[in-house]
Amino acid sequence: METELLNAGFLQDAQSWIVNNQELIIRYTVNMAAALLTLVIGFIAVGMLTGGLNRVLKARKVDSTISDFVTSLLKYGLLAFVIIAALSRVGVQTASFVAVVGAAGLAIGLALQGSLSNFAAGVLLIGFRFFKAGDYIEAGGTAGTVHSVQIFTTILMTPDNRMIVVPNSKILNDSIVNYSRESTRRLDLVIGVAYNADLQLTREVLTRILDNEPRVLKEPAYRIAVSNLGASSVDFIVRPWVKAEDYWNLKFDLLEKIKNELDANNIGIPFPQMDVHLFRQDKA
Repeated sequence: METELLNAGFLQDAQSWIVNNQELIIRYTVNMAAALLTLVIGFIAVGMLTGGLNRVLKARKVDSTISDFVTSLLKYGLLAFVIIAALSRVGVQTASFVAVVGAAGLAIGLALQGSLSNFAAGVLLIGFRFFKAGDYIEAGGTAGTVHSVQIFTTILMTPDNRMIVVPNSKILNDSIVNYSRESTRRLDLVIGVAYNADLQLTREVLTRILDNEPRVLKEPAYRIAVSNLGASSVDFIVRPWVKAEDYWNLKFDLLEKIKNELDANNIGIPFPQMDVHLFRQDKA
């Protein structure tokens, strides 16, 4: 009986509070609904805006490293604005909130100096255009084809289709070798022949191979010369100029052709050998 009276009293108090604060409840309910609506519409609008901007930039043939970086930066900035707008709808003082966020940002910034340096490095990489999407580069202790430059990282794809994520600051603080920047490259081969080989005949064979290869550029002219008298071989340098996209295929094909032509002309290619001398020792 006592419990029932307590429950009845609680319900009566609750009903009384609801009646007395009806206007406040309605206002906060409307504000919460408005905040949720702001978040939903804001997130959808941000997605549509950044997606449309990305499509426009790509339609104008803007490099994808720049378009991806700009749209990512704009997306996170707009999302922060939407969240602040939603909080203001529920009565949060945005001025004080921004001050708190600023103070927290300073503390977080001191704790996350590496991330901020990656962000700054990303801005510099985009601004100075050391490479673009599709370039094959060597940087940050690794190598691969540039897929995209993100806010904090750069995505590389290796020739065997592995994805490598490299911090932007590591790339900026290291040497960057861009193999795709220029349209032509020099192919450097070292061909060793035996000391008893006819050097003039060897030069003629190498010259004939390059002259008959259409992928070797006429200008700049190739160079064939004796570069070293090694321990067991006479080394020729073979340096033709090729288009950048033909580099690897031509290198593999030339090595095969050179080996076959040297064999066909009885020009020996030395290889490491070991002479073993056996001595017989008579027992005393």
